[in-house]
Amino acid sequence: MHNTYLAFMKNKHQLGLWDSTLLGVGSMIGSGIFIVSASMTTQLFSAPWLIAIWLFTGIITISAALSYGELSGMFPKAGGQYIYLKEAYHPIMGFLYGWSFFTVIQTGTIAAVAVAFSKFTGYFLPVFEMSPANGIPIWGDYHIYPAQMLAVSTIVLLTYINTKGVKSGNWIQGIFTSTKLIALFGLLAAGFIWGFDKDIWNANWESGWRLQQWNLTTHQAMPIDMYTLLGALSIALVGSVFSSDAWNSVTFIAGEMKNPEKNIGRALLLSTLIVTVIYVSMNLMYVGTLSLQSIAEAPQERVGVAAAQAIFGGVGTYLIAALIMVSTFGCNNGLIFSGARVYQTMAEEKLFFRSAAKVNAHHVPHWALWAQCIWASVLCLSGQYGQLLNYVVFTVMLFYILTIAGVMILRKKRPEIVRTYKTPLYPILPIFYILFAVSFCIGLLIYTPHDTWPGLIIVCIGIPVYYWFRKQQQ
Repeated sequence: MHNTYLAFMKNKHQLGLWDSTLLGVGSMIGSGIFIVSASMTTQLFSAPWLIAIWLFTGIITISAALSYGELSGMFPKAGGQYIYLKEAYHPIMGFLYGWSFFTVIQTGTIAAVAVAFSKFTGYFLPVFEMSPANGIPIWGDYHIYPAQMLAVSTIVLLTYINTKGVKSGNWIQGIFTSTKLIALFGLLAAGFIWGFDKDIWNANWESGWRLQQWNLTTHQAMPIDMYTLLGALSIALVGSVFSSDAWNSVTFIAGEMKNPEKNIGRALLLSTLIVTVIYVSMNLMYVGTLSLQSIAEAPQERVGVAAAQAIFGGVGTYLIAALIMVSTFGCNNGLIFSGARVYQTMAEEKLFFRSAAKVNAHHVPHWALWAQCIWASVLCLSGQYGQLLNYVVFTVMLFYILTIAGVMILRKKRPEIVRTYKTPLYPILPIFYILFAVSFCIGLLIYTPHDTWPGLIIVCIGIPVYYWFRKQQQ
């Protein structure tokens, strides 16, 4: 095991600040920004509310990233959040995060993004549309769709590329993230220059901060009270918060970064800031291109497609489909690249299957990559990954709360550790995030309990698994 670790260490420090920033940006931007604004507008039928939610989400994400910067400087090694939770609390807390990360969080996200890639491929090749006519009967009511098989193929391909070394995965990440950013900025420019309609813009802002929801049945705006507003905010924030998720991916690959003590914090700040600017700008473009009703009633919630059609006409559908395919492909490469490093770190501490700690001739954790690939592929074929992600939304926020609270805990518990970077505005910034996240979780408990308790059950299953690994270690 020691020789395996040394072999891996010889190949570290390959990723610079810009490489790490691209990884963070690429992991965050998937298909969400092109879709979730529809359901958000349904919940709060108001342009100011829509923009405010995206802007607030960006501020919250940046505040979390700034807090994580201190932790990354204290523990500049692979594993990220797993390491932070273990050091701040107890090894079981880090394991429960790693367990949830492998069973649902990372693998479920990889599966969902891969299927999104396949669905938009259906614009060019109808056989990949998720329609009943394309279903292949397997057993009873269970069908497999070509889109699912394509999704699995992309996961396998990206996993194979990443087993060929850090440079291979980084090359793919750089190509696709750069292409994605160029295309996104091109779409924004076209939207503001050619698609912008002053009358639509003014009409969308006329309602101001009025409390109302859009009824998809009656096609009318319905006034709501303050109690309903709290529920609408909680549900709307789910879309924006988790379109911004995976911002912490860069912390998982600290062992392969140059000057990780400083560059992790910088990459976290840069990536979250870039994505926040893009997300807020995209929604301003939507509001200037489409009426609020068109956003709320976008077919299959594909707001990006509706905006592209308004800007470019019929060809816009294919342009946005191609952009989303590039976006999701690059997003999954970042998720696959970073995720395996968590399982590797757990295995090195004998809290995961020992083979996950092994590295191949290219000095990458190939077993961990393929294990992640297999489970993500199973979730693709099960068709249940979307439901699993809903279950874990609440749990992910709990882990974020615990991790950022760990900044304050470690200030008292481990004051002797050198902190190359300290959280600005401490303790205001961590407390600000914790208060928001706790309120958000309470809102989910009240308004969507069916999507909260199952996530806790998944985490709790990890408790006996932890003690099984401990027994194996002894």
